[in-house]
Amino acid sequence: MNNLAASPPVIQVTRPASRLDSVGIGLKPEHFEAILTQRPPLQFVEVHAENYMMAGGPGHHYLSRIHEHYQLSVHGVGLSIGGDADLDIAHLKRLSELLERHQPECFSEHLAWSTHSGCFLNDLLPVPYTQARLQQVCDHIDQTQTYLKRQMLLENPATYLQYRSSQMAETEFINEVLQRTGCGLLLDINNVYVSCINHGWNSAHYINALPLDRIGEIHLAGFSRDQDDLGAPLLIDSHDAPVAKAVWTLYRQTLERCGPKPTLIERDGNLPSLTTLADEALQAASIQRDLHREPAL
Repeated sequence: MNNLAASPPVIQVTRPASRLDSVGIGLKPEHFEAILTQRPPLQFVEVHAENYMMAGGPGHHYLSRIHEHYQLSVHGVGLSIGGDADLDIAHLKRLSELLERHQPECFSEHLAWSTHSGCFLNDLLPVPYTQARLQQVCDHIDQTQTYLKRQMLLENPATYLQYRSSQMAETEFINEVLQRTGCGLLLDINNVYVSCINHGWNSAHYINALPLDRIGEIHLAGFSRDQDDLGAPLLIDSHDAPVAKAVWTLYRQTLERCGPKPTLIERDGNLPSLTTLADEALQAASIQRDLHREPAL
């Protein structure tokens, strides 16, 4: 077990947490052929690790070809970093084999849990922000980074409920994890906006409370609107719509503080054409240029 008062562990890494450039999109099989023929002016693509944990098949073939032209980010959704059970070593082994095979420029996972008593739950569930769970999350990240021999990025969650047992704010918990483990931050700005609306938090205060110098990647996505049983607004991190205007505004405000960061457009449902998706990513690139254009002499 780690001593939380100790310095971050020394990790033998083959790559830093992120070596990505500028803007990218989530890569879907529907766009495999199009991205190779159209070659949109993006810098990277991202895939979900669990979709490529097989020995062969067309997915690996296309991923290798696409990685010849674009940087690659691998985003895990099933390691259950935030769970109270031990990490699944078989899952970690398959993840290691995938990263070794494709040598991505970036690897990230969620601050969430998805397993319980040997069962896998098809969701990213919220973590209680307690000292005990802080210890477990840090242990899991230490184990992951040591096993993979690379730093990882940890993504802030989108949540719909809070635990009465929590002893600290979400941003305080994330800060502690990054400090203790030496991992980087994947800042999902859509998740920030969704969680802040759902819980009545201030999104600007949330962003300002995070160590923005630790950002290795930013995610932008769309959400859907619902309401809870009391009629209050409830936003769902659905990834099935264009990035909302309010999220673009929060993105711009974030870059004003931290400078340009590699930015991904996530889209998992109602998938548009590759051109439409790439255009949305280029909107992020345009904001980066507008904010950080060299002054005229």
